[in-house]
Amino acid sequence: MTSGKARGENHAVYAAGGLLWRFVEGKLRVLLIHRTKYGDVTLPKGKVDPGEMLAETAVREIFEETGIAVVLGAPVGVSRYRMDNGKQKIVHYWAAHATDKAIRASAFVPNREIAALEWVSLKKARARLTYPVDIEILDAFHALVDDGVLETFPLIALRHGKAMSRSEWGGSDATRPLTERGRAQATGIVGALRTFGVKRIVSSDAVRCEQTVAPLARAITRAPKLTPLLSQDAWEDGTADVRSVVGKRVRAGKAAVICSHGPVLPDVLREIALATGTMQGSYVSSASALDVAAFSVAHLSSSNPGSGLVCIETHTPRA
Repeated sequence: MTSGKARGENHAVYAAGGLLWRFVEGKLRVLLIHRTKYGDVTLPKGKVDPGEMLAETAVREIFEETGIAVVLGAPVGVSRYRMDNGKQKIVHYWAAHATDKAIRASAFVPNREIAALEWVSLKKARARLTYPVDIEILDAFHALVDDGVLETFPLIALRHGKAMSRSEWGGSDATRPLTERGRAQATGIVGALRTFGVKRIVSSDAVRCEQTVAPLARAITRAPKLTPLLSQDAWEDGTADVRSVVGKRVRAGKAAVICSHGPVLPDVLREIALATGTMQGSYVSSASALDVAAFSVAHLSSSNPGSGLVCIETHTPRA
Protein backbone atom coordinates (compact mmCIF):
# COMPACT_ATOMS: atom_id res chain seq x y z
CA MET A 1 0.00 0.00 0.00
CA THR A 2 1.21 3.48 -0.80
CA SER A 3 0.48 6.56 1.27
CA GLY A 4 0.07 9.93 -0.37
CA LYS A 5 1.30 11.66 2.77
CA ALA A 6 4.79 11.36 4.20
CA ARG A 7 4.46 9.97 7.73
CA GLY A 8 7.26 9.53 10.21
CA GLU A 9 10.87 9.40 9.03
CA ASN A 10 11.02 13.21 9.20
CA HIS A 11 14.55 13.32 7.88
CA ALA A 12 13.82 11.24 4.79
CA VAL A 13 13.60 12.71 1.31
CA TYR A 14 10.47 11.64 -0.58
CA ALA A 15 10.24 11.20 -4.32
CA ALA A 16 8.02 9.48 -6.88
CA GLY A 17 8.23 8.21 -10.42
CA GLY A 18 7.05 5.57 -12.81
CA LEU A 19 7.80 2.56 -14.92
CA LEU A 20 6.43 3.49 -18.35
CA TRP A 21 5.34 0.77 -20.73
CA ARG A 22 3.96 0.39 -24.24
CA PHE A 23 3.56 -2.27 -26.93
CA VAL A 24 5.64 -1.95 -30.08
CA GLU A 25 4.54 -4.33 -32.84
CA GLY A 26 2.89 -6.48 -30.19
CA LYS A 27 5.96 -6.64 -27.95
CA LEU A 28 6.12 -5.12 -24.47
CA ARG A 29 8.68 -2.36 -24.01
CA VAL A 30 9.58 -0.30 -20.94
CA LEU A 31 11.27 3.08 -20.76
CA LEU A 32 14.72 3.71 -19.35
CA ILE A 33 16.36 7.11 -19.01
CA HIS A 34 20.07 7.78 -19.46
CA ARG A 35 21.07 10.58 -17.11
CA THR A 36 23.73 13.03 -18.25
CA LYS A 37 25.12 14.12 -14.90
CA TYR A 38 25.38 10.71 -13.30
CA GLY A 39 26.13 8.63 -16.38
CA ASP A 40 23.61 6.02 -15.24
CA VAL A 41 20.53 4.23 -16.55
CA THR A 42 17.45 4.45 -14.33
CA LEU A 43 13.71 5.13 -14.16
CA PRO A 44 12.07 8.58 -14.33
CA LYS A 45 11.51 10.03 -10.87
CA GLY A 46 11.98 13.17 -8.80
CA LYS A 47 11.51 14.83 -5.43
CA VAL A 48 8.16 15.92 -4.04
CA ASP A 49 7.47 19.64 -4.41
CA PRO A 50 5.90 21.52 -1.48
CA GLY A 51 2.16 20.85 -1.29
CA GLU A 52 2.25 17.90 -3.67
CA MET A 53 0.88 14.44 -3.03
CA LEU A 54 3.09 11.58 -4.21
CA ALA A 55 0.94 10.65 -7.19
CA GLU A 56 1.14 14.23 -8.45
CA THR A 57 4.91 14.14 -8.12
CA ALA A 58 5.13 10.95 -10.16
CA VAL A 59 3.13 12.35 -13.10
CA ARG A 60 4.92 15.71 -13.02
CA GLU A 61 8.41 14.22 -12.87
CA ILE A 62 7.68 11.71 -15.61
CA PHE A 63 6.52 14.54 -17.85
CA GLU A 64 9.43 16.81 -16.99
CA GLU A 65 12.01 14.11 -17.69
CA THR A 66 10.43 12.45 -20.72
CA GLY A 67 7.84 14.84 -22.12
CA ILE A 68 5.27 12.03 -21.87
CA ALA A 69 1.96 12.73 -20.14
CA VAL A 70 0.66 9.62 -18.38
CA VAL A 71 -2.15 8.32 -16.20
CA LEU A 72 -0.99 6.19 -13.30
CA GLY A 73 -1.75 2.50 -13.15
CA ALA A 74 -1.01 0.09 -10.32
CA PRO A 75 1.78 0.88 -7.85
CA VAL A 76 4.91 -1.21 -8.40
CA GLY A 77 6.83 -0.65 -5.23
CA VAL A 78 8.89 1.66 -3.08
CA SER A 79 12.67 1.94 -3.17
CA ARG A 80 14.75 3.09 -0.21
CA TYR A 81 18.40 4.00 -0.20
CA ARG A 82 20.92 6.32 1.44
CA MET A 83 22.06 9.41 -0.40
CA ASP A 84 25.59 10.79 -0.22
CA ASN A 85 24.52 13.20 2.54
CA GLY A 86 23.35 10.30 4.68
CA LYS A 87 19.64 10.98 4.36
CA GLN A 88 17.32 8.18 3.34
CA LYS A 89 15.51 8.63 0.03
CA ILE A 90 12.14 6.95 -0.36
CA VAL A 91 10.76 6.69 -3.89
CA HIS A 92 7.24 5.51 -4.76
CA TYR A 93 6.66 4.09 -8.25
CA TRP A 94 3.63 3.36 -10.41
CA ALA A 95 3.22 1.50 -13.68
CA ALA A 96 2.12 3.94 -16.38
CA HIS A 97 0.96 3.20 -19.91
CA ALA A 98 2.60 5.52 -22.43
CA THR A 99 0.03 5.84 -25.19
CA ASP A 100 1.01 6.38 -28.82
CA LYS A 101 -0.67 9.79 -28.69
CA ALA A 102 1.30 10.84 -25.62
CA ILE A 103 4.58 9.68 -27.15
CA ARG A 104 3.90 11.58 -30.38
CA ALA A 105 3.15 14.70 -28.32
CA SER A 106 6.40 14.47 -26.36
CA ALA A 107 8.79 17.36 -27.00
CA PHE A 108 11.75 15.62 -25.36
CA VAL A 109 15.22 16.48 -26.60
CA PRO A 110 18.50 15.46 -24.95
CA ASN A 111 19.45 17.97 -22.27
CA ARG A 112 21.81 18.59 -19.38
CA GLU A 113 19.78 16.26 -17.16
CA ILE A 114 18.61 13.47 -19.50
CA ALA A 115 20.91 12.34 -22.32
CA ALA A 116 18.51 9.83 -23.90
CA LEU A 117 15.33 7.82 -23.60
CA GLU A 118 15.35 4.13 -24.52
CA TRP A 119 12.49 1.66 -24.99
CA VAL A 120 13.69 -1.87 -24.28
CA SER A 121 12.41 -5.35 -23.45
CA LEU A 122 12.15 -6.46 -19.83
CA LYS A 123 15.22 -8.64 -20.30
CA LYS A 124 17.31 -5.76 -21.62
CA ALA A 125 16.00 -3.44 -18.92
CA ARG A 126 17.22 -5.84 -16.26
CA ALA A 127 20.67 -5.91 -17.83
CA ARG A 128 20.94 -2.15 -18.34
CA LEU A 129 19.54 -0.65 -15.15
CA THR A 130 22.35 0.69 -13.00
CA TYR A 131 20.82 0.28 -9.56
CA PRO A 132 19.55 -2.87 -7.78
CA VAL A 133 16.64 -0.87 -6.28
CA ASP A 134 15.40 -0.14 -9.81
CA ILE A 135 15.60 -3.82 -10.69
CA GLU A 136 13.34 -4.54 -7.70
CA ILE A 137 10.76 -2.16 -9.18
CA LEU A 138 11.16 -3.89 -12.55
CA ASP A 139 10.53 -7.25 -10.85
CA ALA A 140 7.29 -5.96 -9.30
CA PHE A 141 6.20 -4.70 -12.70
CA HIS A 142 7.13 -8.05 -14.27
CA ALA A 143 4.83 -9.74 -11.74
CA LEU A 144 1.89 -7.69 -13.05
CA VAL A 145 2.75 -8.83 -16.57
CA ASP A 146 3.02 -12.48 -15.52
CA ASP A 147 -0.32 -12.26 -13.70
CA GLY A 148 -2.01 -10.77 -16.77
CA VAL A 149 -3.09 -7.62 -14.93
CA LEU A 150 -0.90 -4.99 -16.55
CA GLU A 151 -3.88 -3.05 -17.89
CA THR A 152 -6.02 -1.80 -15.02
CA PHE A 153 -8.63 0.80 -14.13
CA PRO A 154 -9.19 2.39 -10.71
CA LEU A 155 -12.22 2.74 -8.50
CA ILE A 156 -11.48 5.40 -5.91
CA ALA A 157 -13.29 5.43 -2.56
CA LEU A 158 -13.19 9.01 -1.26
CA ARG A 159 -14.26 10.31 2.14
CA HIS A 160 -15.69 13.82 2.15
CA GLY A 161 -13.64 16.72 3.51
CA LYS A 162 -13.87 18.22 6.98
CA ALA A 163 -17.46 19.31 7.64
CA MET A 164 -19.08 21.46 10.29
CA SER A 165 -19.88 19.48 13.40
CA ARG A 166 -23.45 18.51 14.14
CA SER A 167 -23.39 20.63 17.29
CA GLU A 168 -22.43 23.73 15.29
CA TRP A 169 -24.97 23.18 12.53
CA GLY A 170 -28.63 24.05 13.00
CA GLY A 171 -29.96 22.23 9.95
CA SER A 172 -30.30 18.57 9.02
CA ASP A 173 -27.24 16.36 8.97
CA ALA A 174 -27.42 15.99 5.19
CA THR A 175 -27.11 19.76 4.72
CA ARG A 176 -23.95 20.19 6.84
CA PRO A 177 -21.39 22.04 4.68
CA LEU A 178 -17.63 21.78 4.57
CA THR A 179 -15.54 23.97 6.81
CA GLU A 180 -12.86 26.26 5.38
CA ARG A 181 -10.37 23.44 5.95
CA GLY A 182 -12.68 21.01 4.18
CA ARG A 183 -12.96 23.28 1.15
CA ALA A 184 -9.16 23.55 1.03
CA GLN A 185 -8.93 19.76 1.19
CA ALA A 186 -11.43 19.37 -1.64
CA THR A 187 -9.33 21.63 -3.83
CA GLY A 188 -6.04 20.12 -2.70
CA ILE A 189 -6.86 16.53 -3.71
CA VAL A 190 -7.91 17.36 -7.27
CA GLY A 191 -4.42 17.00 -8.72
CA ALA A 192 -3.80 13.61 -7.12
CA LEU A 193 -7.21 12.26 -8.15
CA ARG A 194 -6.64 13.36 -11.74
CA THR A 195 -3.38 11.40 -11.97
CA PHE A 196 -5.52 8.24 -12.06
CA GLY A 197 -7.50 9.41 -15.08
CA VAL A 198 -10.87 9.86 -13.36
CA LYS A 199 -13.75 10.02 -15.87
CA ARG A 200 -16.79 9.59 -13.62
CA ILE A 201 -17.84 10.84 -10.18
CA VAL A 202 -20.57 9.21 -8.09
CA SER A 203 -21.31 10.83 -4.75
CA SER A 204 -23.65 10.81 -1.79
CA ASP A 205 -26.13 13.63 -2.20
CA ALA A 206 -25.21 15.07 1.22
CA VAL A 207 -23.94 18.65 0.90
CA ARG A 208 -20.53 17.83 2.40
CA CYS A 209 -19.94 15.15 -0.24
CA GLU A 210 -21.26 17.29 -3.08
CA GLN A 211 -18.93 20.13 -2.06
CA THR A 212 -15.98 17.72 -1.78
CA VAL A 213 -16.26 16.51 -5.39
CA ALA A 214 -17.21 19.90 -6.87
CA PRO A 215 -13.60 21.06 -7.57
CA LEU A 216 -12.79 17.74 -9.25
CA ALA A 217 -15.97 17.89 -11.31
CA ARG A 218 -15.01 21.35 -12.56
CA ALA A 219 -11.47 20.20 -13.36
CA ILE A 220 -12.61 17.25 -15.49
CA THR A 221 -15.71 19.07 -16.80
CA ARG A 222 -17.93 16.21 -15.74
CA ALA A 223 -21.00 16.68 -13.54
CA PRO A 224 -21.10 14.28 -10.59
CA LYS A 225 -23.95 11.83 -10.19
CA LEU A 226 -25.46 12.55 -6.78
CA THR A 227 -27.36 9.70 -5.17
CA PRO A 228 -29.01 9.02 -1.80
CA LEU A 229 -27.94 5.38 -2.17
CA LEU A 230 -24.50 6.34 -0.78
CA SER A 231 -25.71 8.73 1.92
CA GLN A 232 -25.17 8.30 5.62
CA ASP A 233 -28.87 8.91 6.29
CA ALA A 234 -29.79 6.01 3.99
CA TRP A 235 -27.09 3.82 5.50
CA GLU A 236 -28.41 4.52 9.01
CA ASP A 237 -32.03 3.75 8.11
CA GLY A 238 -31.18 0.70 6.01
CA THR A 239 -32.13 2.07 2.58
CA ALA A 240 -28.62 2.53 1.16
CA ASP A 241 -27.71 0.43 -1.87
CA VAL A 242 -23.93 0.49 -2.14
CA ARG A 243 -23.90 -2.79 -4.06
CA SER A 244 -25.79 -1.45 -7.06
CA VAL A 245 -23.59 1.66 -7.24
CA VAL A 246 -20.34 -0.30 -7.03
CA GLY A 247 -21.54 -3.03 -9.39
CA LYS A 248 -22.34 -0.48 -12.07
CA ARG A 249 -18.90 1.11 -11.77
CA VAL A 250 -17.14 -2.27 -11.95
CA ARG A 251 -19.10 -3.24 -15.07
CA ALA A 252 -18.36 0.12 -16.70
CA GLY A 253 -14.62 -0.50 -16.46
CA LYS A 254 -13.83 3.23 -16.27
CA ALA A 255 -11.83 5.22 -13.74
CA ALA A 256 -14.29 6.58 -11.20
CA VAL A 257 -14.50 8.30 -7.81
CA ILE A 258 -17.10 7.12 -5.30
CA CYS A 259 -17.50 9.74 -2.56
CA SER A 260 -19.25 8.86 0.67
CA HIS A 261 -19.09 8.94 4.48
CA GLY A 262 -16.92 7.28 7.11
CA PRO A 263 -19.55 4.71 8.19
CA VAL A 264 -20.44 3.86 4.57
CA LEU A 265 -16.93 3.45 3.18
CA PRO A 266 -16.33 -0.04 4.64
CA ASP A 267 -19.35 -1.18 2.62
CA VAL A 268 -17.97 0.51 -0.51
CA LEU A 269 -14.62 -1.29 -0.23
CA ARG A 270 -16.31 -4.56 0.75
CA GLU A 271 -18.57 -4.41 -2.30
CA ILE A 272 -15.60 -3.69 -4.57
CA ALA A 273 -13.89 -6.78 -3.14
CA LEU A 274 -17.02 -8.90 -3.59
CA ALA A 275 -17.64 -7.65 -7.12
CA THR A 276 -14.12 -8.63 -8.14
CA GLY A 277 -14.15 -12.02 -6.46
CA THR A 278 -11.47 -10.95 -3.98
CA MET A 279 -11.03 -12.73 -0.67
CA GLN A 280 -11.59 -10.18 2.07
CA GLY A 281 -8.98 -9.45 4.68
CA SER A 282 -7.75 -6.79 7.04
CA TYR A 283 -6.46 -4.77 4.09
CA VAL A 284 -10.06 -3.96 3.12
CA SER A 285 -10.76 -2.59 6.60
CA SER A 286 -7.53 -0.61 6.54
CA ALA A 287 -8.33 0.87 3.14
CA SER A 288 -11.76 2.03 4.35
CA ALA A 289 -10.53 3.63 7.60
CA LEU A 290 -9.96 6.97 5.91
CA ASP A 291 -9.30 10.41 7.35
CA VAL A 292 -11.40 13.26 6.00
CA ALA A 293 -10.61 13.94 2.30
CA ALA A 294 -8.46 10.82 2.10
CA PHE A 295 -9.04 8.21 -0.58
CA SER A 296 -8.21 4.60 -1.41
CA VAL A 297 -7.55 3.54 -4.98
CA ALA A 298 -8.62 0.00 -5.86
CA HIS A 299 -6.97 -1.18 -9.08
CA LEU A 300 -8.98 -3.68 -11.13
CA SER A 301 -8.02 -5.66 -14.22
CA SER A 302 -9.36 -4.01 -17.36
CA SER A 303 -9.73 -7.30 -19.21
CA ASN A 304 -11.16 -9.34 -16.34
CA PRO A 305 -12.44 -7.28 -13.38
CA GLY A 306 -13.75 -10.44 -11.74
CA SER A 307 -10.23 -11.82 -11.36
CA GLY A 308 -9.74 -10.02 -8.04
CA LEU A 309 -8.27 -6.74 -6.90
CA VAL A 310 -4.81 -6.11 -8.29
CA CYS A 311 -3.98 -3.89 -5.30
CA ILE A 312 -5.25 -1.06 -3.10
CA GLU A 313 -3.35 2.10 -2.19
CA THR A 314 -4.34 4.87 0.20
CA HIS A 315 -3.65 8.60 -0.07
CA THR A 316 -4.07 11.20 2.68
CA PRO A 317 -3.99 14.94 1.95
CA ARG A 318 -1.54 17.24 3.67
CA ALA A 319 -4.14 19.93 4.44
